[in-house]
Parts: sequence; structure tokens; C-alpha cells
Amino acid sequence: MIEPSKVKDAFNRIEAENYAFRAYLKNHADENELDKQFLKLHKELFVSYDCSKCRNCCKEYSASFKKDELDPVSVFLKMTENNFIEKYINQEFGDYQLKVKPCCFLKEDGGCEIETCKPNSCRDYPYTDKPERLFSLLSIVESTRICPVVFEMFERLKDKYKFKRIK
Repeated sequence: MIEPSKVKDAFNRIEAENYAFRAYLKNHADENELDKQFLKLHKELFVSYDCSKCRNCCKEYSASFKKDELDPVSVFLKMTENNFIEKYINQEFGDYQLKVKPCCFLKEDGGCEIETCKPNSCRDYPYTDKPERLFSLLSIVESTRICPVVFEMFERLKDKYKFKRIK
């Protein structure tokens, strides 16, 4: 598997190929079969991968919170929900997005300061074990720029589909 520090450069070298493969999947993949393939690869690759040694997702994305996820974090941080929002959150159109990136809750050792109450957007990333992947291929391609595991999944799927690589 590719090193976390090298995934962005590797993505940049094959970006056009990844977007071409996305288009190929949109036109040729069976939705249910693709979900099964992603789920199988997700389980296979994440079982032995230590995300705390990478945390590219915490460095590149801004976490999003649902309204009901704000209170548990603010209680954990011993502040009011309003103070939490004021200090850490941008609120637009009912969305609650962390103001900063990298994530201010990322600890030096790769852990998460709010692990016990972190939002589902963090828990579920990169969403490759969720259904309807055919309809979220754009976000998956973007994740190949960040997550070494998703990068590997996409490469394996290219092989499985015998996708003609762009030279």
C-alpha cells in the first residue's frame, strides 16, 4: 500500500485516469455489484490498516457535525454548545462545519481528542462501506487523493474491471 505522505503525488500523476475510471464505472458497473466490491475491499484493507499513522483525512478535510452531535462534543470539552459553535464551527444553511483544517482535535500521536464523541462524518470516512457508491464516485475519486486505502481500492477495482490505464 502507498505511504500516506506519497498518496497526493501519486494521485496527481493518475488524476485523469481516476476520473476516466469513474466515468467508466458510471456507464458500466452494476450498482449492487459495485457496492459489494467496495464493501469487500473496505473490510479487507481496513482490517490491517492503522489510520492513526496516517490521518490524512484529519489534515485535509473539515469535519461536519449534525445538530445533535454538537452537544456531546461541547459537554466533553466542558463548554456550552454556543461557545463550542462560536469557537470551532462555521454554520451555513443548517450545516455545521469545523472552521479549521487540519482538524484542531487531531493529537500529535494521531489520536483524536474527541474520539468518544466525534461526529459521524469522521467515523464513517471514507464511506466506502456504505451503499450507493455508484452515485458518490466523485467523492471517492477525491478520497483517492487523501486516503491510501481508497487509493488502493481504486487501483484494485481498475484491475478487476480490466480498465485500460492512461499512459
